[in-house]
Amino acid sequence: MRHNKKFNHLSRKAPHRAAMLSNMATSLIMHKRIVTTLQKAKALRVYVEPLITKAKSDTTESRRVVFSYLQNKYAISELFGEVIAKVADRPGGYTRIIKLGKRPSDDADMAFIELVDFDEAMAKTAKKATRTRRSKKSAPKAEAPVEEAETPAPATE
Repeated sequence: MRHNKKFNHLSRKAPHRAAMLSNMATSLIMHKRIVTTLQKAKALRVYVEPLITKAKSDTTESRRVVFSYLQNKYAISELFGEVIAKVADRPGGYTRIIKLGKRPSDDADMAFIELVDFDEAMAKTAKKATRTRRSKKSAPKAEAPVEEAETPAPATE
């Protein structure tokens, strides 16, 4: 029976799955965005987000724990340096998965997974997306005020 076994096995044995997720997490940390299948991206999110949370406390113990998962000293230095500097105030949700459609060869659902704080293009579009309630047609036109020449008022006595 499969009681309490909710994670996706990805059609791989446990050592192969652990090695694949470790390599994908290293690539995500180093490149900030990777393209993969949707199911692998969802499994990677479950794998990498606790590592980023653990890396927020920069201690020797947390570095050793994260290194036991990633096994790449360059990825560790990148994670504890540049990545943590950007996500220090974020309470969670460090990754974003965006669906790309189907792969032509085998019709697999493709997606890219990225670190949220490293995509400036999405940050710029998110700021543009704010709208007001008033539509543009009914908005009053802003015209330059017409300046009138000052004429002295006639003195009345």
